[in-house]
Order: sequence, then C-alpha cells, then structure tokens
Amino acid sequence: MGVIEDLADGLARDVLDAQGELEDDRFYEKVSKVLGDLSPTTQEAFMTAIRVRLAEKRGRDFLERSLKAKRGEGVAPAAPRGPDTGH
Repeated sequence: MGVIEDLADGLARDVLDAQGELEDDRFYEKVSKVLGDLSPTTQEAFMTAIRVRLAEKRGRDFLERSLKAKRGEGVAPAAPRGPDTGH
C-alpha cells in the first residue's frame, strides 16, 4: 500500500474500534466528512478501508455462526440474496 492507503487504513481501524465507546455506529461517516473537506483522495481511501473492514467483519460473523450451527450450537444463518443472483 501507499502512504495514503496506509494512513487511511490505520485511521479506519481506530475509528471502528472507537465507535463502541462513542456509542455511534455511524461515526465513520462524520470522520469521512472531516477528511473530505481537506482531501477527497484521503476520504475515498478511508471509506474503502471502512467498507473492506466492515465486509470482512460481516463475513467472519457469518462463518462463525455457520460453524456453530454445524456443531449444534445454534441455527445456521441464511445467506443474503443479492439482487443480481436470480434467487
């Protein structure tokens, strides 16, 4: 990664960690606006890092719940249906 991506990813990680303490699960949007006022390039790198980290968290949660269900420790989650999947 380049300097912008590294800085934006570090900030994204810190913001996502802080959201619980701040009790604001959309706090990253406020940070994004602050970044956009000075550097749209940094803002986009930050939002990309946020989306990637949120998607990874959601995917990991799905995996963990699926494994627990397989082990008899819960109900298997349903995979979301996308608008373009034809299902």
